[in-house]
Amino acid sequence: MVEILAFALGIMYTPGPVNLLSLNAGLNGQSSTHWLFCLGVGCAMFSMFLILGYTGAWIVTPALQLIISCVGAVYITYLAYKVAHASVIVSDQNQQSSVTLSFRSGLLMQLLNPKSLIVILPIVTVQFPAAGITGSAILFWTLLLGVLAFGAPGSYLLMGARLGKLISHPIYFRVLNLCMALLLMYVAADIAYHHVYLKII
Repeated sequence: MVEILAFALGIMYTPGPVNLLSLNAGLNGQSSTHWLFCLGVGCAMFSMFLILGYTGAWIVTPALQLIISCVGAVYITYLAYKVAHASVIVSDQNQQSSVTLSFRSGLLMQLLNPKSLIVILPIVTVQFPAAGITGSAILFWTLLLGVLAFGAPGSYLLMGARLGKLISHPIYFRVLNLCMALLLMYVAADIAYHHVYLKII
């Protein structure tokens, strides 16, 4: 069972589109509003773990994975565009970005994030059966893993907020937003190449 937690933590807490957006939100002084985005991420993972935990991997066919990857790459590109064009206002107290991500944004992004399936499928198809996790135990583990999924972007949000307090000039936030947008574009391109293009050819 420790292996399940180690695998989930290793994948969920590495930089990805959701965590990068949360880091950016923290840097741009959106800690108070961005928690709903993190909650949306946690709810998406909880739902997916619950559904796939009880139905198995048969519900996610290769064709469906291809569609999810394609739509996910487009959605991440759209969010990268929003981050790149965000305006930042810096006052004496804090800074605020014009991009605010909601609960729905977090929910949709995580549902369309192929990284979610990379986390979920090995756990529900290999690790759950190997550990004898069935019935009501699936619900318990689903809840635990959903909380961990909420904590991943939440930890990046806190790191960003901490770093954001050390920066005071608007140009730095502009550069950081552009860097985050480029990283998100890289993630979108990587998803499009590995999970869409290579599956088609």
